[in-house]
Amino acid sequence: MTANPIATDATPTTISVQELTQFCDDYLSAGAFKDYAPNGLQVDGGRAVQRIITGVTACEALIDAAIAANADTIMVHHGYFWKGEAATITGMKGRRIRKLMQHGISMIGYHLPLDAHPVVGNNAKLAEMLDMTIVGALYPSESHPVGNIATCIPQNADSLIAQITKALGRTPLHVSANYAHVSSNTIAKGDDKLIERVGICTGGAQDMIEQASMMGCDAFISGEISERTTHIARELGIDYFACGHHATERGGIQALGEIIAQQFGLPVTFIDIDNPA
Repeated sequence: MTANPIATDATPTTISVQELTQFCDDYLSAGAFKDYAPNGLQVDGGRAVQRIITGVTACEALIDAAIAANADTIMVHHGYFWKGEAATITGMKGRRIRKLMQHGISMIGYHLPLDAHPVVGNNAKLAEMLDMTIVGALYPSESHPVGNIATCIPQNADSLIAQITKALGRTPLHVSANYAHVSSNTIAKGDDKLIERVGICTGGAQDMIEQASMMGCDAFISGEISERTTHIARELGIDYFACGHHATERGGIQALGEIIAQQFGLPVTFIDIDNPA
């Protein structure tokens, strides 16, 4: 596929939303995934694509930002129509989709394909930000692994916490593998154990910590934490870093937007809707 010229005010570049979606489907190998929501075009706004907004989640605040920017397309990691949710387009979902349709904005979403991609995937970008090298899959039988194993320069937990904080702009919640260092009024304290082999799966993948332990990882990094995660980490002797679902999944959609801008010469803007979770 040949990229169009860089857009100008006089001769704006346009492509169809179907062409954009097909490019992303192919680039991300979207058809290879059995996912929890449809990947690709979820809402067709009926206009050609000239200006794209990317974001982590297709919340109403992101839609409002796209309207203000006169965008015709939104691309996200967390879209709509998840398994188990009500099928009716009412309430909050109705408001969101109504705004998209009233303003002719298409919405494209990629979930697991954007976690797993070896170049622009969330895991790949997080590993890159933390100066880690991906060396394998958490589940070796997967052809497109959604969890990875990475290596880094040997460092203790405090050093890794500082690195994560600098990269993501927030301090991770750390559960120490050294249960003896845990007191009654603190979740964990640092120790001198060196971390070199790290399991990574962004977002809500805290339950992959057992697999990370089975694969010989010293630590596991994800976005969220459950009550059970603390006990699993302590009992298996593996450090756990909960770095924020949103924070760990900003990288993939930004990187995909950069690829699209290069491919088609379209203006693509990432908008970060703050989310502490």
